[in-house]
Amino acid sequence: MVNEPTKRFEMTRVRRTANAFVSGFVKYGVCPPDLHLLTTRGRTSGFLRTTPVSVLDSDRGRYLVAPYGAVDWVRNLRKDGFATLRQGGWIELAIVRELDAEEAAPVLREYLDHPRAFVVGPYFEAPPEAPDEDFAAEAHRHPVFEIVRSTTIRI
Repeated sequence: MVNEPTKRFEMTRVRRTANAFVSGFVKYGVCPPDLHLLTTRGRTSGFLRTTPVSVLDSDRGRYLVAPYGAVDWVRNLRKDGFATLRQGGWIELAIVRELDAEEAAPVLREYLDHPRAFVVGPYFEAPPEAPDEDFAAEAHRHPVFEIVRSTTIRI
């Protein structure tokens, strides 16, 4: 593993503004096919919380990867186990399960192989070519959820 410290995620005003900007495009479907709006129910408030996320579609299945760690949407998903994913005029009710470290390792590697991974790469210690053991060791810092069942509706 690389001995350099990983970058720590911080929700800044600029990032909030960027998320709002990107969310507007995703809401109308003017975005890459992997971008969605994830809506979870707040674990303490019960209010709906929405954030743009990248859904990893792979041969293994569909996954939500938290490159920035256990952020709010991760904690909300852990409590409820379901969320909605929206892109354009489609909303998908998704039931998820969190993967353990061994299951998450190949998914994390595949996530880092994505062309836009340069944005999240600094938050990982393991480079994309690292063995699964390095990603398994890092999995506790980057939760991965498998979308186990979903229902899609057109709005």
